[in-house]
Amino acid sequence: MKFLTDLPPSVGIGLKPEHYARVLESVSVSIHPPVTHDHFSPGWVEVHPQNYFSAGGPPHRWLSAIAEKYPLSFHSVGLSLGSAHGHDREELDQLAALCDRYSPASVSDHLSWSGSANNRYPDLLPVPYTEEALRHFTRQVSIVQDCLRRPLLIENPSRYLAFAGDEMDEADFLHRLCRAAGCGILFDINNVEVTATNLDLDPFSMIDAIDPALVGEIHLAGHKREEHEHGPLLIDDHGSQVSDPTWAMFSRFIQLAGRMPVLIEWDTNIPDYAVLIAEARKADAIMSEQAALSAGSRSDVFA
Repeated sequence: MKFLTDLPPSVGIGLKPEHYARVLESVSVSIHPPVTHDHFSPGWVEVHPQNYFSAGGPPHRWLSAIAEKYPLSFHSVGLSLGSAHGHDREELDQLAALCDRYSPASVSDHLSWSGSANNRYPDLLPVPYTEEALRHFTRQVSIVQDCLRRPLLIENPSRYLAFAGDEMDEADFLHRLCRAAGCGILFDINNVEVTATNLDLDPFSMIDAIDPALVGEIHLAGHKREEHEHGPLLIDDHGSQVSDPTWAMFSRFIQLAGRMPVLIEWDTNIPDYAVLIAEARKADAIMSEQAALSAGSRSDVFA
């Protein structure tokens, strides 16, 4: 399923205006690195395309310059594919125009809805895991893919409550969606920790249930933890470093999946660039470590 994305199997970062200049500077340093400088350059960058729906201006000047140096990933937050009335057509038309302009290596959205016929909500709300919802979501993904002329990656959600009428688990829903629509999965491992903690599920069972062949990209992010009378509540705010449990789940998944595109996602409380790069370096080290272990295991078999 490598056709699902043209991103390199390396670690990227979420691109924020605070880091535009540093990202471009990172390219020049990586080409001519100082001998004593332990430099790490991201392999690609990801943006929310809705932030670039304007016709021009400084954001496009920066993005155009960065796109000449790095592969781009568009991570949409506005299609609202799970809405009962269907996707937002205006959003889709603008996304299609932006894809034509920049030719991103990957395009993704969420297993969610965020609007009704009369309202828009500032949240990515989960869908029920039912046959009816699966048919509806499959139709919506197919329409988007036909418009964009490319496969879409769909991200697993952070959930805070479960629907009483769910007819399948999350992995089954995603796998059946991929088979029916020809899309892939953007596997957010932080979202697994958030969902598993909030719904009292086994996170490693959720990790093991996902078919790596259907995953085109991985997201790693931080979350906020609140303590309540009935236990902790995790809030998916992308505002801190990746947690130790999420790192452990990432390592577990990479054992099965091998190297693939991985994103450090940090959307609130934007840190210094060095902090973001330290997270990216850690993700790359885990992938390299798992690759070395896998190579060692193959050598033992054929020794």
